[in-house]
Amino acid sequence: MSYISVQDLAEGQAVISLIPLDREGLDAWRQTAPTRHANWLEQSGFKAAPGEVCALPAENGTLENWLFGTQDLGEIAQLAGLPARLPEGTYRLDSNWTREQRLQASLGWGLACYRFDRYKAGKKELPELLLDEDIDAETRKLCTAQCLVRDLVNIPTEHMGPQQLAVEVERIADSFDADFSSINGDDLLTRNFPAVHVVGRASHREPRLLQLEWGHEGPLLVLVGKGVCFDTGGLDLKPAAGMALMKKDMGGAAHALALASLVMANNLPVRLMLLIPAVENAVSGNAYRPGDVIATRKGLSVEIGNTDAEGRVILSDALTFATEHDPDLVIVFATLTGAARVALGPELPPLFSNREEISSGIQAAGLEVEDPLWTMPLHQPYNKLFESPIADLNNAGNTPFAGCITAALFLEHFVTPDTPWVHIDTFAWNPASKPGRPKGGEAQGLRAVFRYLESRYA
Repeated sequence: MSYISVQDLAEGQAVISLIPLDREGLDAWRQTAPTRHANWLEQSGFKAAPGEVCALPAENGTLENWLFGTQDLGEIAQLAGLPARLPEGTYRLDSNWTREQRLQASLGWGLACYRFDRYKAGKKELPELLLDEDIDAETRKLCTAQCLVRDLVNIPTEHMGPQQLAVEVERIADSFDADFSSINGDDLLTRNFPAVHVVGRASHREPRLLQLEWGHEGPLLVLVGKGVCFDTGGLDLKPAAGMALMKKDMGGAAHALALASLVMANNLPVRLMLLIPAVENAVSGNAYRPGDVIATRKGLSVEIGNTDAEGRVILSDALTFATEHDPDLVIVFATLTGAARVALGPELPPLFSNREEISSGIQAAGLEVEDPLWTMPLHQPYNKLFESPIADLNNAGNTPFAGCITAALFLEHFVTPDTPWVHIDTFAWNPASKPGRPKGGEAQGLRAVFRYLESRYA
């Protein structure tokens, strides 16, 4: 993440200042600048336009500081364009910005320094940012969590199947002295998780229900993440183009795990339970079929209208299990529907909740930390769209309309009415690179939900 702390500075280590200026502030800065800098600035043509940079030399010819034009895209973008443009070295933000502004800008720097280079031979050295002491720990925690999501989503399924995902969950559990357990293969049937088993049984990689528990006092917070490590679509096979990014179909699990790590790292006063149904939706002789009627932990029968709507099927068992423990709040992350992207695009995840005060709180938190979400309705009349003549529910329904809403309504059947719950239909992917947001896996809604949880459990 290319950060350095004050206490880690070597004696005599050079630190170069980064000075933010807008067009109005540029004139004021000229009035107090040394003559050599004013003259240099005049010759360089620097106008403090968004994204513009200008190096200022010291008297001995070395770099003394850099000016950069401030952006109109929010605080998190202010420094995000700099790591790729600056030479190696140690830099510090020299500004009168508030703590929140410095936190967001410093986070943007770390996110911009992210590189998924696991499979590349060469490693490029990047400049490092000296973090102010009052934001050091928080910046690192947020950046680490967001980059965890990126890493898990970017790793190909060959190296991130259900077993490898279990290893990652256990690693996080061990680092925070949490309890980890996994129910594997046919034991899922014995322990009454039939929906998880039926989706994952076709793969040579055993389906699993991963569980992490932490904390002994406080309200119970349950995080649930969709862990479909690869989705072929099952017998309703996806075309090649539709399968190309399906390594990211465990993006919900990555989000839930990263959020769990933030809860534990910040010692929120809660009891935490993390549940991840981890499967590979594969094709083989024992794959579940369109038209099959399957059992769920809750006792509701589900007719399979589409084997490619598998995420909601495995989540049904996890949600039922979650509500059996009388939680204060259940939060679900899932790469659930393409309809969500049609409705809101790849950058704005839809948010569903059965409590308006929770959805509005998360949406407001998202605006605060520049991690936006948009509340969508649990429109009850749409329950008719996935009725079945032979089972309690159909997992897909018979219409192309309202796809992300009907998926959320399906999940709601497995949550008791008195349980506050949230569902976020995340894309978990940047389709194109932007400053601080490289193409590939991405955390969406993670920081927004954590900011809300901080306020809820303060």
